[in-house]
Amino acid sequence: MKNLLRSFIPQSLNTHPAEWSRAAIGACLGIFVSAVFCRELFGIDITLHLLGPVGASAVLLFAVSTGALAQPWSILGSYLIAALVALVSVKLFGNTIIAASVAVCSSIVLMCIFRCLHPPAAAVAICIVTSKNELSPMGLHVLGPVMLNAVCLLAGALIYNNLTRVRYPKAHVGELPAPQQAPIGNEGFNAEDLEKALEEMGAFVDVSREDLEAILHKTEAHALRRNRSDIDAARIVSRSTESLSLEHSMADAMTLLAKNDSKYLPVLDGDKKVVGIISLVK
Repeated sequence: MKNLLRSFIPQSLNTHPAEWSRAAIGACLGIFVSAVFCRELFGIDITLHLLGPVGASAVLLFAVSTGALAQPWSILGSYLIAALVALVSVKLFGNTIIAASVAVCSSIVLMCIFRCLHPPAAAVAICIVTSKNELSPMGLHVLGPVMLNAVCLLAGALIYNNLTRVRYPKAHVGELPAPQQAPIGNEGFNAEDLEKALEEMGAFVDVSREDLEAILHKTEAHALRRNRSDIDAARIVSRSTESLSLEHSMADAMTLLAKNDSKYLPVLDGDKKVVGIISLVK
């Protein structure tokens, strides 16, 4: 029960309020521009019917633009698939709850197949099915307002995100180079290890493989620095019969380490205060 209750506690965000404001302003502008264009070309009724999924897409494209769900093909491909599937569902089941359910179900499967999963597209399908008088009677012409909104949002995200120093879209690159130094006692990991781990999870992770690999490499680097700095200098000094001064060379340090069969030697300044530690790391 405790674990269940803890799952309802929101996790802390790793972003700053400045980023929240940047994303919020971008979403506002993206929705506004998309709605204005759609209203001018297709009328206010159609615009209002599609405003829900447009708002949801704006959150992804401007607030979490590095995620896999927010990339250009995700929004373009998903909107197209959702609209077509919705029209087929209406043809088979009419403007019913069954049609809406089948449309969402089919859209998810097809979006996964075509690698363009984008949750707001499910809302696009529902909007078309439930809009008995505006959207569904348009037939294939409904692709006009649907894709117009997708293109306007994408164009806005491309311009706004990059102007505000957020790289978008996220470039798909090959294997990232491993860090120059691996953590102590660990040879690190490579792209193949990460690929196997993701396959074992078997669940969808809304982060690109490149970003995840970069995060893990940075984690390794921070762990390496922490492990090297968390050495108790006072304990080492108390246990060490030998020490180095700032005048000693690296050759002197290696000689003393070998002579005393020690892994650590403190470095003292003129006042006999510890200013550093020479250590052997395997």
